[in-house]
Amino acid sequence: MKVLKFGGTSVGSAQRMKEVAKLITDGEQKIVVLSAMSGTTNTLVEISDYLYKKNPEGANEIINRLEAKYKQHVNELYSTDEYKQKTQEFIKAQFDYIRSYTKDIFTLFEEKVILAQGELISTSMVTNYLQEQGVNAILLPALEFMRTDKNSEPDPVYIKEKLAAQLEIHPDAEIYITQGFICRNAYGEIDNLQRGGSDYTASLIGAAVNASEIQIWTDIDGMHDNDPRIVDKTSPVRHLHFEEAAELAYFGAKILHPTCVQPAKYANIPVRLLNTMEPTAPGTLISNDTEKGKIKAVAAKDNITAIKIKSSRMLLAHGFLRKVFEIFESYQTSIDMICTSEVGVSVSIDNTKHLNEILDDLKKYGTVTVDQDMCIICVVGDLEWENVGFEAKALDAMRDIPVRMISFGGSNYNISFLIREEDKKKALQSLSDHLFNNK
Repeated sequence: MKVLKFGGTSVGSAQRMKEVAKLITDGEQKIVVLSAMSGTTNTLVEISDYLYKKNPEGANEIINRLEAKYKQHVNELYSTDEYKQKTQEFIKAQFDYIRSYTKDIFTLFEEKVILAQGELISTSMVTNYLQEQGVNAILLPALEFMRTDKNSEPDPVYIKEKLAAQLEIHPDAEIYITQGFICRNAYGEIDNLQRGGSDYTASLIGAAVNASEIQIWTDIDGMHDNDPRIVDKTSPVRHLHFEEAAELAYFGAKILHPTCVQPAKYANIPVRLLNTMEPTAPGTLISNDTEKGKIKAVAAKDNITAIKIKSSRMLLAHGFLRKVFEIFESYQTSIDMICTSEVGVSVSIDNTKHLNEILDDLKKYGTVTVDQDMCIICVVGDLEWENVGFEAKALDAMRDIPVRMISFGGSNYNISFLIREEDKKKALQSLSDHLFNNK
C-alpha cells in the first residue's frame, strides 16, 4: 500500500480537489493524507488572534468570510443536491463550533481545536466528492490514531495499533482519506504536529503500515541540482539519499519538511516527491540508497552571521570550546558551521536575536570579530573522504570568490563554504558549471 500526501495548494480549490481525485483513483488501495485548503490555517490563526485579544466581533467577521468562501467551493465541487446539502451541513456545524469559542475564555487549548478544523473540513469535502463519483472512499479520523507522548513526540506503537484497528473496520475500501497535521496529545487533547506536519503525518502512517512508498505531492517542481531562479541550466534531481535530502531541507528545500525524513528513513520506506502540476513527471525519489561518487545538488542559505573568537589563552587549553558553546546554548542559538585553529574558533549562526548579548559574553574569552550579510553555499552528494577529486573541483569553482570558512568532514554528504551574500549568484553558477555542466 502507498501513502500519498497532498498539501494545501493541491486541494486549494474545487478544481484542484477534482484533479487530486483523478490522480488517486487508479484502482490501487492507498491512504491519502490531506492538508487544509490553502490559506485556511492562516485564517484560523487570525481568528484565534482576535479571540486572544477578546475581540469576538472581529473573530466573527473573519469566521463569516471564511464560511462563505467554503460555501462557494461546495457549490463548485458537487454535481448533486444530496452531496451539496450533506457537505454544507457539515461545514455549517464546524463553523458554528468555531463560533462557540467566541463566548468563553480562550487559551492555547482552544486555539489548537480551532486550527484542526481546516483539515477536518478539507478531508470531508474530498471524501464526499469521491463517494459522489462512485469511489469506495472512507474517511479515517486522524484523531482516532495519531497521538503524541508526554514529550510531544509521536507515539509509533500507539499509532500502528490504532491505525490498524481503523483499517480493519473497512478492509475493502479503495481509498482511505485522513487528516495531516492534527493529532491528540498524551492527555487526549486535540493538538498538532506543528507546521509542515502533514508531511510528518504521511511519514508516520507510512511507517505504521509498512508502505511500499510515501508520495509527497506539491505544486513545486521537484528538487533541482541548483536554484533555477538564480542559476542557468539546472536539472531535476531524480534520486537522493535521506541524508542528502536532510541537508537540502536545512538549506530551504521547502517541499520537504526535515522531520518528515526520519520515520521513513528508519522504516526504510522510499519517499517520492511529485508535482501535482506535472503528474506524469518522475519526481525525486529519496531512499537509503546512495549513488556512489555522485554530486547531487548545490544549495544556499542567506542571512548568515559569522563570529570569530581569537585567544592566545586557547593554545593547549582544555575547556575553551565548551565555554564558547555554552554561551550560544544559554541564548538558545544554534550554530551552523564551525572551524577551529590552535588560537581561535569561527562559527556561523542564522539567528541574531541575541547577537549583542552573545558577543558581550564571548569577549570574556578573547578578541571577537563579526561578519554579517554572509551566505552558506552547500555542495550535496556522496562526499566520503575516500572519494578523491571532488574537493579539487569544488575549490577550483570557488577560486575567484573570497571564502570566509570551509566545513568538510562533519557529514559524508556535504561540503560547505561561507561567503558574502553579494557573491552568492557567482558562486552558485560557477559550482554548477564545474560540477554539473562539465565546463
